[in-house]
Amino acid sequence: MMREIVFDTETTGLDPFQGDRMVEIGCIELVNRFPTGKTFHCYFNPERDMPEAAFKVHGLGIDFLKDKPLFAHKVEELTDFLGDAPLVAHNAMFDLGFLNAELERAGGAVVRRERLVDTLMLARRKHPGASNRLDDLCVRYRIDNSRRTKHGALLDAELLAEVYVELIGARQALLGLAEAVNAAGEARTAAVAMHVRPRPLAARGSAEEHAAHREFIAALGENAIWRKYGSGETPDSQAGIG
Repeated sequence: MMREIVFDTETTGLDPFQGDRMVEIGCIELVNRFPTGKTFHCYFNPERDMPEAAFKVHGLGIDFLKDKPLFAHKVEELTDFLGDAPLVAHNAMFDLGFLNAELERAGGAVVRRERLVDTLMLARRKHPGASNRLDDLCVRYRIDNSRRTKHGALLDAELLAEVYVELIGARQALLGLAEAVNAAGEARTAAVAMHVRPRPLAARGSAEEHAAHREFIAALGENAIWRKYGSGETPDSQAGIG
């Protein structure tokens, strides 16, 4: 089983080393590249003001955030959800910088850079020279992002999870597997149908030949399997065909 976490953050600005704080995180669990339905989502009180430029991006004001928990109050729940899974993010070093700054502030263990999977780097390698913002990738892969009127960590993580499986080719592989399984099932059904006769074949032997055959079977002993065939039964007709 391969477990991965796709995540996104919203912040008060661009630099955690200049006093900017994380105000939202959204995480989506994938197992074998499928969303399991398990998520972690939380808003945080940043204990500071919200710059107008950041508010225009995500729409999270201090009036909304002031009664939300501090990051330190949710750190254990968050780290339990993350576990030791690889972490998938778009422009991952940005999100990791803020996540680790909050973890350090709360006295938690930071996340190693080696755990990151950066979908921006994947997109640049796959689509060199193209714009690879999340919205652009959603359009390229025909992923509905109409709900994304502003940035939101959980919604962005959900969209990114879909983009991620497209970038690594997992969706095509899974569709190919599903088609192969379906084709195999149809072939088995057709094969069974071919072996079921609508009516049994008429007997070809004469009455004398059938009588001689019964005498031969009777001489084989009580446990001979041919006695069952001679009586009109088969082992499968008694045990059932599974």
